[in-house]
Amino acid sequence: MSEDFLIEGKGDEYYMQQALREAEKAYKAGEVPIGAVIVKEERIIARSWNQVETLKDATAHAEMLALTSAQSAIGDWRLEGCTVYVTKEPCPMCAGALVHCRPDRVVFGIPDPKGGAAGGWINLLDSNPPLNHKCELESGVLEEECLAILQHFFREARAKKKAERDLRKQELALGDESDSSCCSND
Repeated sequence: MSEDFLIEGKGDEYYMQQALREAEKAYKAGEVPIGAVIVKEERIIARSWNQVETLKDATAHAEMLALTSAQSAIGDWRLEGCTVYVTKEPCPMCAGALVHCRPDRVVFGIPDPKGGAAGGWINLLDSNPPLNHKCELESGVLEEECLAILQHFFREARAKKKAERDLRKQELALGDESDSSCCSND
């Protein structure tokens, strides 16, 4: 983590905590808990959380929603001078949007070796050329906290799915028993 990068006495950890607060909103809404905030000139200009299920929109990732909000806040699609904080490494869609929006920095909590596009699987944010912009990257900020909320969410989701499967099996078994008992000759 960059110890010397401070904004108004608030460093990367402070802003990642704000992104984690957004991730908690996603968690409470039953969304994959990823949050993002965008900072410019020492203040948060945008914040968002994953809302794919809520909005029924596959592009409603935290980063995408925060980028749109930040562009509205400053009245320009170029986010020069901004830093994007996100709890998980951006996917290819979000990384592509980040390149086009041109923030100076992207800071994320946990890497995604299977699908991350900021160095995990590929790196779209630092592939100049051929892309028109390059972002400074920082990873591992509050990594344990960012990982913990995702792990907790997916453990709960797996447990819920297992409980639903078990319930269906029980219902089927009960249905089979009642079918056989109604047809037996006493």
